[in-house]
Order: sequence, then structure tokens, then C-alpha cells
Amino acid sequence: MTSTASEPQAGATLRVGPYQPRPIRFLRLERVGDWRLKLYTIATPGRTPRAELVEAVLDLAPRVFPQPAVSDERYGTGVVIVHDSATMSIGLFYWWQYVNELHQRVYTGPLDAPRALTKLPDPAAGCVWELSVLDFERRAWIHDVLANPNGPDIERYLTRQFNADV
Repeated sequence: MTSTASEPQAGATLRVGPYQPRPIRFLRLERVGDWRLKLYTIATPGRTPRAELVEAVLDLAPRVFPQPAVSDERYGTGVVIVHDSATMSIGLFYWWQYVNELHQRVYTGPLDAPRALTKLPDPAAGCVWELSVLDFERRAWIHDVLANPNGPDIERYLTRQFNADV
């Protein structure tokens, strides 16, 4: 059996440094065409995401999200995470599709060239920090859209924000 880049070799020791919570912040609601997007940032401890990376990720958004934004298949709502990590620049794009599915596209680039983001062909679901945002968004989607006795309330969903050191 051969190993892949994501599988450690037999007997290998994975390098794990001490866990440090990272600041996760809701930055703002963003309009990209007809898409209404919740914009989040994640940075390493003691830092804030670089404005250049936030701009680079938002510049990609019109080419990443499917069109039309609003259709029988989707409400035109999604989440963008700008992750200024210790090793790379990351832009994660998520949108609600078919009422209860969260679809994604992930772009990464070198730390020293945040505008050199390229699409990952086989992205991970997310790291522990990114997944904390998605867990919050999943719960908000269920509460405000899927299980709301008065019917889907997209406006309420868009007002919910996650801010934490995770």
C-alpha cells in the first residue's frame, strides 16, 4: 500500500506543537453580485489577518460562487473564511445548496504572495479553527432556515455572528 501526502508513513511521528487558540472574528456581511456572504477571519495568535489577503479572497468570490446566486437550488447565502495561517494564505468559500447541503471551494497561496491563491482540487473539510465557524453556521442554518416553524428566515440567519478564540 502506498501512502499519500495526507497519510503519515508507518512509524512516522507527526509534529504537533502546543495548541494555541486563534482569534476567529466575524468581519462583516458582504455582497458579491446577488450573493449575501458572512465574512470571517482567522489568524495566528496575536495577529490580525492582512487586509491584502482579505481583499484577494473577496476578489476571487465572483468567480468562485455559482450563478445565479438565487435559484430553485439555493438562497444565495454563504460563508467566506479568510485564514491567515502560520504556513499559507487560505480562502474558503461555502454556500448553502439544495436547502441542507454546504458546498465548498478552497484556495491557498504562499504567505508572501496572498494574491497568488490557487484552487485546491481535493480540499480538506477544514482545520479545527475553520470547523468551529462551520459548526456555528450549521446550527444557525438549522435553527433559522430548516427547523423554523414560521418557514425559512434568511434575514435572521444573516444576523447571527460567531466571534471566539478557539
